[in-house]
Amino acid sequence: MKTTNWRTVPLWSVATETRVAVDPSDLGDQVVHYSIPAVDATGTGQVEATDSIKSAKLRLQGGEVLVSKLNPRKSRVLIATDSPLPIVSSTEFVGLLPGAKLEPRFLAYFLQSEATRQVLDSQVQSVTRSHQRVAPEDITHLPVRLPSLDEQRHIADFLDAEMARIDQIATARSKQMDLLAERRTAALAECVSSGGLDSIQHPLVGTVPHTWPVLPLRRVIPAVNVGVVINPSTYFTDDGVPFIHGFNVRSGWIEPHGMKFMSHESNEELRRSRVRSGDVLVVRAGSPGRAAVVTEKYDGANCASVLILRRGRAILPQFLSAFINSPAGRGQVQVSQYGAAQEVISAAQTLSFLAPVPDVSEQQYRVDRLNVVLNSQDQVLSKLRRQASLLAERRQALITAAVTGQFDVYTASGRNVTEGVSA
Repeated sequence: MKTTNWRTVPLWSVATETRVAVDPSDLGDQVVHYSIPAVDATGTGQVEATDSIKSAKLRLQGGEVLVSKLNPRKSRVLIATDSPLPIVSSTEFVGLLPGAKLEPRFLAYFLQSEATRQVLDSQVQSVTRSHQRVAPEDITHLPVRLPSLDEQRHIADFLDAEMARIDQIATARSKQMDLLAERRTAALAECVSSGGLDSIQHPLVGTVPHTWPVLPLRRVIPAVNVGVVINPSTYFTDDGVPFIHGFNVRSGWIEPHGMKFMSHESNEELRRSRVRSGDVLVVRAGSPGRAAVVTEKYDGANCASVLILRRGRAILPQFLSAFINSPAGRGQVQVSQYGAAQEVISAAQTLSFLAPVPDVSEQQYRVDRLNVVLNSQDQVLSKLRRQASLLAERRQALITAAVTGQFDVYTASGRNVTEGVSA
C-alpha cells in the first residue's frame, strides 16, 4: 500500500480561499453563475444575464474547488471550469484555489468524503434543519491527509474512472424508472378510459364508451372537506394520531416516511379534517393534484394541505383516485390551479371536475386489472430504487476509502474492492 508518505496538514496551508466580492453588473452583460439552484439541478454553473442577479457574488477565475456552506450534509462540491465569460458564484459557496502541492480533483473528492461531511455537519449553526451553515473557517481549517502530488493524481484518476462507471449504471437505472413512470401513466389512462367502436372522445376525460356517464364530482361524492390550513405545525406532537400532509400523498398511495402526528385531543377538536377509510385525499397546494385512497391504517387520522373527497356510492375510491392521477384528471387540475407564489386548487373547483362514471361492477373490474399491473411495476421499481441506493453508497464508500488511503489505487479496481468499502 502506497501510503507511507502521507502527511496531515490544515487545508488553509495548501489552498487559498477566494474572498473577492463583486457586483455582477460590473462584469458585463453575462456571467457564468454557480448558484445553489443551478448546481442542484445540473451539477454546474449556468450562463445568466447580470441584470437578473440581484446580490453580490464571489469572483472566480476558474479552477477553484467550490464547497457549499449551506447544509453541508448534502455535499455540494464541484470544480469551477474556465470560461471566456466572467465567472461568479453564490456567497453560499467557499471557493478554494489549490496550491502547487494539491491536486484540485483530490481536494474535491476529499470534500465529498463521508468523513469530511460528518465533520462539517457536526459544526453547523442554525435553528432549522433546512438552513444550516458552517463558517468558512470550519472548512479551511479541516485537517487534510495528503500523499505525494503524483499519488493524489493517481487517486483522482482512479476515482474519475470509477465514478464514470457508477454514473453510467445509475443513468441506466434512472431511465428504467422513467420508463416505468410512463407505463404507470398509461395503465392509469387505460383504467379510466376505453377505445372501440362504441366510444366517444370527450374533451376533458378522453375516450370513453358512449354508455359511460360523464359527471361532475359533485354528483358522485357527498362532500369535499379541507385539511388544516392555518398553522398546522402548531398541532405537531411526537406521537399520537397520524397527521397526513400533502407531501405524504403520492400518486396512488400514502407515504409514511416523514409523517407528522397530533394529539388525540386536537384530533377530536378538528373533526372536519379527520379522514375515514375510503376517502380520497387530493393535494391542494404546492404540487396539486396527486391523489390517494385512505386505507384502514389511517382511518381516523387527520390531515393538512389536502382536500378530502368523502366516499360515495356511485364511484369507487380506487377508481376515483386512478382518474385524478390519470392524464385526464391531471389535465383538469392544471387548468384549475391558481396562485402566484404557490399553485392551489380549491374544493369548489374540484367538485366541478368531470369524471367518467361507469357501473360500479365495471369500475371494480378495471381497478382489479390496474392493481395487477401496478403491483408488478412496483416490485420492479423497488428493486431499481434499492440498486440506486446501493450505487450511491458504493460511490461514497469508494471516495472515502480512496482519499483516506484505505486501499492501494495502483492495484485496486472498484469492481473488486468491497471489503471495508461498501455495505
